[in-house]
Amino acid sequence: MYHIIYSFFYFLSLLPWRICYVISDGVAFILQNVVQYRKEIINKNLAIAFPNKSILERQKIATQFYKNFMDSFIETIKLISISDAEFQKRFTSNVEVLNNLYSSGQSVQVVAGHFFNWEFANWGAAKYGKYPFIGVYMPLTNPHFNKLVLKTRERYGSIMIPATQFKTQFHKYSTQGHYAMALAADQNPGNPLSAYWISFFGKLTPFVKGPEKGAKLNNTAQVFAYFHSTKRGHYHLEYEVMTTSPNYFKDGQLTALYVRILEEKIKQNPANYLWSHKRWKYEYDPKQHAQLVVD
Repeated sequence: MYHIIYSFFYFLSLLPWRICYVISDGVAFILQNVVQYRKEIINKNLAIAFPNKSILERQKIATQFYKNFMDSFIETIKLISISDAEFQKRFTSNVEVLNNLYSSGQSVQVVAGHFFNWEFANWGAAKYGKYPFIGVYMPLTNPHFNKLVLKTRERYGSIMIPATQFKTQFHKYSTQGHYAMALAADQNPGNPLSAYWISFFGKLTPFVKGPEKGAKLNNTAQVFAYFHSTKRGHYHLEYEVMTTSPNYFKDGQLTALYVRILEEKIKQNPANYLWSHKRWKYEYDPKQHAQLVVD
């Protein structure tokens, strides 16, 4: 079954970019206006994040979000067969920021939000960075699709660790030398009682403690990664050093810094963020969460 699925998507990936984007536009229109894919969640998220924007302005953001969402899917298929030279034309980054840290001998924790297109960012970090690059991911339910995605992500040497097996697998790589590990740090926590509650677009929101704890435990430099489209099918990854001394921060303060940068980047390009997930899944309860709030 895997070979059938791979063959189908491989031949689909050979379609010209122009045709792919015609398909992307068509499916994006259907998702938004016919299927209304997660429309209620998207509209609610945008209303919380941008209460001062008009309904029409938020509608424009949502429309562009659907286009970016589908472009990301189509572009990921294109990556199955794209040549090295073609990828190089379509990706840029200030990777020297990461490579300068490599020269210092310090490991790095790369934190990001759910921006588009994270598949390009994964490839670029692994291909052009000097660090062994570790990505933590959530496995897909279908094992054949999961294998296809992993095969694509590992093309330039990314070390992919399932989030479900992180505790048992990570030590194999962390003890072999310095590394760069990428985390999407804007995930909803499994338990809001074991999270940091931080203002995110003016609303107290729980953020997982894991990235901050890991940075302090391993004394890793903390680097924010912001990636975005420069034109359709072309992406730039911007690395920004948050700190090389994570243990100088009080509990929660490093996470709060991440949240401030995340919010700033989203405001710069609102449609570049994955609004189809519940960003404010939990409601703040002062009786339960007051002691977890970070200013």
